[in-house]
Amino acid sequence: MGETQVKTAHPKGLWVLFGTEMWERFNFYGMRALLTLFLVNSLMMKEEEASLIYGGFLGLCYLTPMLGGFVADRFLGNRNCILLGGLLMAIGQLLLFTSGSVFEANLPLAKIIMYSALGVIVFGNGFFKPNISSMVGSLYPKQEKTKLDSAFTIFYMGINIGAFLGQSICPLLGDVKDGGGIRDIHAFRWGFMAASAAMFLGTILFYFLKNKYVVSPEGKPLGGLPSKNDASDFEEGEAQKANFSNKALTIAGIAFIALGFFFHYVVGQNLIYTLIYSSGLSLAGLIISDTSLTKIERDRIIVIYIVSFFIIFFWAAFEQAGSSLTFIADNQTDRNFFGWLMPPSMVQIFNGLFVVILAVPFSMLWDTLRAKDKEPISPVKLAVGLVVISISFFMIATQVSYIGTSGLLLVKWLILLYFLNTCAELCLSPIGLSLVGKLSPKRFSSLLYGVFFLSNASGYALGGTLGSILPATGEKFAKAKELGIDLQAVLDNKVVPTAEQLALLDQHQISAHNHFFAGFEIHNLYEFFMVFVVLTGIAAIVLFALTPFLKKMMHGVR
Repeated sequence: MGETQVKTAHPKGLWVLFGTEMWERFNFYGMRALLTLFLVNSLMMKEEEASLIYGGFLGLCYLTPMLGGFVADRFLGNRNCILLGGLLMAIGQLLLFTSGSVFEANLPLAKIIMYSALGVIVFGNGFFKPNISSMVGSLYPKQEKTKLDSAFTIFYMGINIGAFLGQSICPLLGDVKDGGGIRDIHAFRWGFMAASAAMFLGTILFYFLKNKYVVSPEGKPLGGLPSKNDASDFEEGEAQKANFSNKALTIAGIAFIALGFFFHYVVGQNLIYTLIYSSGLSLAGLIISDTSLTKIERDRIIVIYIVSFFIIFFWAAFEQAGSSLTFIADNQTDRNFFGWLMPPSMVQIFNGLFVVILAVPFSMLWDTLRAKDKEPISPVKLAVGLVVISISFFMIATQVSYIGTSGLLLVKWLILLYFLNTCAELCLSPIGLSLVGKLSPKRFSSLLYGVFFLSNASGYALGGTLGSILPATGEKFAKAKELGIDLQAVLDNKVVPTAEQLALLDQHQISAHNHFFAGFEIHNLYEFFMVFVVLTGIAAIVLFALTPFLKKMMHGVR
């Protein structure tokens, strides 16, 4: 009797993976909270440049996992890739620490080190990200696959506890202002150092515990070298690999180059954004061109594509957290939180906090609705997420329209924005991930997750572009006034600034003209936030209208 009992506890390996992932998220989110402020204050970049680098960096972090997954499946195996990725990320943070230590003596060198650091982190993330999630599923025997939902919820909590710790500890060490509100531009490096230490800790933990706990239900170590796999490691009948003809691969390659030219020269995107958009579209085309697909499979894949397209607009709005919303928290927000003055980079912390609080209630909500047979199909949940984020930006737009260029936004409005954004994220991110799992044919699932992540990457890239049209905030007008320049008059083209005045503005990282988006001039913060309201609002309406069509194309999948 003792042997046949089904174990109810989760395998200990889940906690090892949970811990490794938690420290990795600490390192990633801690660094992310400080990055744009570091670029602007220490490396003397303009805010728009910092937004573009931030969007490109995040986008590339979602592009390299495809490479990492490929290397793990063919050559190194999951566990070696996790160790390699962890070490690379820790080294990348140390390079940022170095950049934050030398910028005063040698600014050009500090910038080169910063770019190398981001490159190393992007590759480290690519080896780490795809390999840890795929091991979670392998810990469970086939008859316990129903536990996977709760396993991933636990895992998602681990991610957010890590994010919460990183976003509280790194800003406390790195985002420091004295009593007079003057920022210590040398403190950033200590935040990066903490992030590096967290990553080393996670990697060492994994290295020592992996052989004992990260094992299959039969006790075999998971994620070893692919050359050592045997037939029992695969599900029955799962041998068929995706077969692409040489013709299909050639066409995809040509499409990639043609799209590259289009995005770079016609749309005017920088090289990183061009890479993200064109690889996403050419990969999507390659999968759909496979001749072995049945009509039902092809229909379901098209649903994944349509959903991925709408998700781009969600992330573009959501990811303002690290760029434009951080700058507004820094420059035009009263950050007095029950008598304590929060560091601006710490305001993002509420997102992770709300996820930890709301993740379980949300999964209970879907369970309750499912029991009553009232659960909406996935595209409807996604559309609801888009409506909620649209409302949250409308609320902020209304608030900033009252304060003008000299007033301060109360921090409670930003906290409410993050609350609504988190509710939207919970309607969208886990739902989207599970939808890809339900709709994709087995032989394409990793590639289709790749397409899904590329839509996240495109959303981040679009978010970087949109963040870079942030109009001048209050402190820019004040600074210009000190320099004897009426910035409002310059922006309204009522005064033509002299060459000396233009040089002065540039030296203080102030733009002398308004930015344009899709042919519209963005005059103030109200118009800036309305861009997001309109984009996500239209996306939500169109997605609702498409629902009956999508439902038919999903062929019975909820």
